[in-house]
Formats: sequence, structure tokens, C-alpha cells
Amino acid sequence: MRVMDDPAALSASRAAPGFRRFRVTRRTQESASIVSFDLVPSDGEALTPFAAGQFVTVRLPLSPGERLLRTYSLSGDPADRTRWRISVKREAGSAAVPAGRGSSYLHQHVHVGDELELAGPSGAFVCGDDVARPVILMSGGVGLTPLVSMLHCLRAMDGAHARRVHFIHACENGAVHAFRDEVEAVAAAHPNVRVHFCYRLPSAEDRVLKNFDSEGLISKDTLQSLLPLDDYEVYLCGPPAFMQSSWKLLRSLGIARERIHYEFFGPATVLEEDAVEEPLSAQSREVIQEAAATVTTIRFRPQAEPVAWDAACGSLLEFAEKHGYEPAFSCRIGICNTCVTGLIDGKVEYTEEPLEPPSEGTVLLCCAKPVGSVTLALSDDARTFE
Repeated sequence: MRVMDDPAALSASRAAPGFRRFRVTRRTQESASIVSFDLVPSDGEALTPFAAGQFVTVRLPLSPGERLLRTYSLSGDPADRTRWRISVKREAGSAAVPAGRGSSYLHQHVHVGDELELAGPSGAFVCGDDVARPVILMSGGVGLTPLVSMLHCLRAMDGAHARRVHFIHACENGAVHAFRDEVEAVAAAHPNVRVHFCYRLPSAEDRVLKNFDSEGLISKDTLQSLLPLDDYEVYLCGPPAFMQSSWKLLRSLGIARERIHYEFFGPATVLEEDAVEEPLSAQSREVIQEAAATVTTIRFRPQAEPVAWDAACGSLLEFAEKHGYEPAFSCRIGICNTCVTGLIDGKVEYTEEPLEPPSEGTVLLCCAKPVGSVTLALSDDARTFE
């Protein structure tokens, strides 16, 4: 994640272009680590409708002249046109990893009556409009926030009252389990909603109160016991390890790739159990040099060998991931500026207009394609992965 400097200093009375000011009307401690913020427009105007699963970008004033952009899923009911709700897990950090700056600021400094600047809603991880096919909403940790919104949406669809919805959530224990009551209330009102909670390390209190349905990690046996054979639509969201294991489990049950929709902050290829990236070093220097002379090429760093651009890639970020790099990113649609990277040579075009255009000599990898050969300056942090 990258902190954005803003020497122009945003006006305290109004949001920057693309942003609106919102007032916090309610703050709710959903679990030991997650806090929800109910938000209404400060100007009293109507809210922009959002699709279940979408997110907003929050611009946080960490200090004079410094603004931090973070994206958070909208966790509320899309049918509620009176407020938006974001739910933020505080990333406490450790000796090796610093605490999350955005989540720490929100947890420590934002209270009822305070104002925040938001842009959006955005994002393509949304509910489909098919009302017949059964649905699996499968989440790990704070990944349940967009799926809670989807749960409300699915039950409100015309003609969907007979459709089965399986809400499967995994977390450490009851202390960090958010939205239990809300999810169970929806299930109680709609008999076709089936809920399953899996705690990895349940506490003694969890055992007494019977707060969970299974213990440890979600397994193939667990899913087979919950899910009758059917043609499911799946929505999947959670941390990387959960996503990888869940993807493999769902595929092992015969669920087609195109039926599994996901929100995942990492290279999508790591979800594929059979994805094997060929190391760049395996390509011969002769082939590389020949390609450089005839086709559009990308150098990830000035001293790196040029690589032939693949027009099937949707962006430079996707292309970098395909070749084993891990550039920092968050939104993937030109909103958060996390993926800003030095542009040493060449030109790009944007498939999505950036919310805040990057400075001269830089490029947003997530929404840019090359116009001719390009040389980038990927940071040392954008290391190759195994």
C-alpha cells in the first residue's frame, strides 16, 4: 500500500473531485477486531445506489499535506437508501509487519459526527441476476463484509424466495466473528438460507454457547455434507490462504471455474491448482531480442530483458503478475493509486480513467496498457514469487 502526498491540501469544507463528504452517524463494534461505520452524505443529497459486493474508496487525512487512500467493501443492505455502511478490520501488525495505517486511523480517530471523504461505489464483484441457481456465499475473516451485503440482496430479488443460499463463514473464534446476529436473523426469516460457521480455534465460551458448527479448517467432507449435488453459483472472499484452499475444494466438488466469482487481493493465477509460471530465465536471449525488434515489449526494470507484450492481458499489472512479479495493488480499477510505478520510457493508455491521474513519469499498472514498447521501474518490493 502506498501513501499519497497531496501538497495542494484538500479543503476542509468539501471533497476533492470524485469524492463526497460523508458524516458518521453510527459506529458499531462488530467483533474484537471489526468496527462498522454508518455514513450519510454531509450535503443531505441522495446516496448513489450500489450493487451488493461493491466497495468505496476512503481518503484519510493522516497529517497536513498527506492523504491515504483505502478501499472498503460496503457491508450494508443495498435496498437501504438512507445510509452506507463500511466495516473495517484493524490490522494490528506484528514485529515483522507494521500495523495498518488506514484501519488504525479509522479505529482510533473516527467517531460519530466526524466526516470522511468517499468516492465510488466501484467494483465488478457483484451478485448476478439469476434467481434460480442455488448460491454459495463463502468467506473467511473480514472477507464476509461484501457477502453480508450480497445475502441481503439475494433474499430481496423478485422470484428468488425458493432459491437455496448457503452462507459459509470461517474465522478464528467467536471473539472475532462479526455479523453473526445479522446473518442469523436473515436465515431465520428465510428458511432457504442455510448458515454454517467454522471456527479454527474455538474458545471455551464458544463451546459452551455452541457458537459454531464445525471446528478446524473447512474440508471437502464438510462441504459435501452441506451441499447437495447441484449447479451452484459461488461468491468467494477472504485472505489468500483461505482463498487458495477454498478454490481447490470447490473445484474438487466439480464446480466450474466460471461459476466461482471472487474478490482476491493477490495474483489471480495463484488460485489455480495447476497454474505453473515458467521463470523468465528459461527464455533464450536470442528469442527475447528477436521479439524486441518486431513487437511491443515490456521491460519491468531498465536493466531487465524485454518481454513480448501479450494483448490478451487486461493491464500491465496482469502482465507483470503473469511473469512472476508481485507489484503492490488494491483496487485494480484505477482508484486507489497503490500500483503507481515509474515509467522510464514509452507511452500507455488507460482502459479505466484514473480517479486521480498519476504524476508525470509514473503509471497506474492496474488500468494501463502499453502504446508501443515500454520500460517500467518496478520497485524492489515487487519481487518475483515462486
